[in-house]
Amino acid sequence: MTTPETAEPATITKKPITNKVLWIFAVGQFGWSLLSGVISTWLVHLYTGVHTPGDTNGIFGQFITQSPILASITLFGLITAVGRVFDAVTDPLVASWSDRANYKGGRRIPFMKAVAIPFALCTIAVFVLPQTASVAANNTIIFVLLMLFYLLMTIYCTPYNALIAELGDTQQHRINVSTYISFTYIAGFSVATFVPSLAGMLEGAAGSQENSLRLAIGIMCALAAIAMMVPAIFIKERQYIDSKPVQSKAFSSLIKTYKNKQFRRFVYADVIYFFAVTLFQTGLADFETRLMLIPSDNTFLLTVLMTVVSLCLYPFVNKLARQIGKKKLIVIGFFAYSGVFLITSLCGTGMFWGILVAVTAGVPMAILGILPQACVADVSELNTLQTGEDRSGMYFAARTFAMKMGQALSMLVYTSITAAAVAIVKAHQEATGSDAITAEIYQQIQGPYRTAAIVATCACLLGACLFLLYNEKDIMGKIRTLKGGEE
Repeated sequence: MTTPETAEPATITKKPITNKVLWIFAVGQFGWSLLSGVISTWLVHLYTGVHTPGDTNGIFGQFITQSPILASITLFGLITAVGRVFDAVTDPLVASWSDRANYKGGRRIPFMKAVAIPFALCTIAVFVLPQTASVAANNTIIFVLLMLFYLLMTIYCTPYNALIAELGDTQQHRINVSTYISFTYIAGFSVATFVPSLAGMLEGAAGSQENSLRLAIGIMCALAAIAMMVPAIFIKERQYIDSKPVQSKAFSSLIKTYKNKQFRRFVYADVIYFFAVTLFQTGLADFETRLMLIPSDNTFLLTVLMTVVSLCLYPFVNKLARQIGKKKLIVIGFFAYSGVFLITSLCGTGMFWGILVAVTAGVPMAILGILPQACVADVSELNTLQTGEDRSGMYFAARTFAMKMGQALSMLVYTSITAAAVAIVKAHQEATGSDAITAEIYQQIQGPYRTAAIVATCACLLGACLFLLYNEKDIMGKIRTLKGGEE
């Protein structure tokens, strides 16, 4: 990673920020959400469990330790949780680095340009390198790669997220950019679920199911790298943003950020939200294949349906946010997600249940995909207006810190809850000498997966209650006053 040139003092007339610029910016979100989607959707699915013919679950499971190492905590759950915590700790450091930067290309874009390709390569390596003959070596390799993955994601995403507030120079632009990046986020996540289907198409050329999965992931990561480079190349940051380096050091800036009462109220609910939604996303493939008994090749079709429903609702969410405010819609989104998780916990078998979950999940996906980052941008702008110090990077890093805390806990909880189901399947296969799973075994392993969905349901209900403490009206009123009544 090269060090960008320091900017020389210069006065440049700002160009107006247009929706075209915001769309170019949003392409980068497609790239990093695709990489994140590959990890969050397929890492646990491919590396844990016991593989059965015709399925992808646990296909790389023999390469790493599967048995719980402490109570019901698996080594894999511990590794992924530590990786998220490591990533969360680096967020404030990268945010401060970005906020204090004075590079020729700006405070944000140089970071994105430097790490986009290494970020994609690291994602490929997670599914290729930890497959030696030594389980202990594989455990170490996957630990190191996940640490590097989360570090590179932080270096790209923290400056990227800071641009949400800086390009969102008006309330309308903040809602628009939040809508656009939500669209590209869902698109990236949806494409990531296509991995097994793409692998099936490539299996003849790749020679085996394992190699076809690696090749499919490689193609996804190449596409992601191109997308992440689009805003890095085509947005000339200093032509649109008059950014000045801040003087606050990393943890001093982080403390200032968390002293903001309204931001803390937002973060309390945000941690719960990401815990619940990550629990659901991590288990989605398992819910569909283990609870609903839907073939893994059909999971992509359900994700497409969920995405289409969500995208159709985007214009309505955008319009309603301006009319009734973001807070009310976000609370509705929390309650809607709790309903989706409850349906999952009670579901039967068959495609009907998959379709029902996909359609109902589209509603909270649209709401909570767009509006939370607009709330952070509001809080960040108010802080800038009140203090004269633009710490957008730290505000979004603090939010990302909370997000990854929720995700880390979620990964740990999910793998711990479902470890019992994995043990049942493994014991059955060892006893019978057959990879086939009988109807009786399917019945036995459903309990842990239903429990995971119930935990997500309760978490979302708690998140809705916590978000009621956030005072959006007060924030927007102060912004209008400080901007002379204009927004």
